[in-house]
Amino acid sequence: MKNLKLAIALLLFTFSVGSIAVAQEVKTTDSAEIKKAIEKQIKEKKAYEDWLKMDWPNLKRFRADNEKIGLPAAGEKRVVFMGNSITEGWIRNRPEFFKDRPYINRGISGQTTPQMLVRFRADVINLKPKVVVILAGTNDIAGNTGPSTIEMIEDNLASMADLAKTNGIKVIMCSILPAYDYPWKRGLKPYEKIIVVNKWMKDYATTHGLIYLDYYSALVDDRPGMKPEYANDGVHPTNLGYGVMEPLVEKAIAQALKSK
Repeated sequence: MKNLKLAIALLLFTFSVGSIAVAQEVKTTDSAEIKKAIEKQIKEKKAYEDWLKMDWPNLKRFRADNEKIGLPAAGEKRVVFMGNSITEGWIRNRPEFFKDRPYINRGISGQTTPQMLVRFRADVINLKPKVVVILAGTNDIAGNTGPSTIEMIEDNLASMADLAKTNGIKVIMCSILPAYDYPWKRGLKPYEKIIVVNKWMKDYATTHGLIYLDYYSALVDDRPGMKPEYANDGVHPTNLGYGVMEPLVEKAIAQALKSK
């Protein structure tokens, strides 16, 4: 039993990042059940590591779609939305917002800013948009791809903005949406870092000729987290939440297209 407890302790440490801990998985002291749970965790961890080795930034996700879309038509004012599950969920939950508009959604669930930076050329620059809408950073704070400092998030956002500007693309830098806690990683107090990064983004946008889009103020409650009607899980917008965001981003896009 002592060896079994040691094994569980080691596995709890091993799987504390990016997976559910064994203690949360097992509700019994039965050794067979514990062994089964451990084997499941080992399998999941190996699958995750194999995926990271093969395509960490998920470059293949939109490769075929990007080739099919091709270059913009004459006069097309193309806009690319770069982001994580919040951006991906937008087109899934409210496809009518993207329909019949020159908007291309390049959100991938769970992604962090370093992953987006790696795929920025393939999924943004090569599509030759007039504008890019960058909504990123919350998964960095959650540690989805490992520990990340505020400075690392800021560096990656700045690098994406620099790449866009160098290629003649107008940049809309969006505030991180409010989040009081992460349902998949409790107790991090993300709201503290979100406030700091958002302030940096606003200042950076002002000094570098970008547009700062403040979703945060329109969605936040008193805790500060997302208003319940705008996010069932406190992180991902509901249809009502996206409904609040849409006129804000349309206004920002119009502003970007008018700017020189």
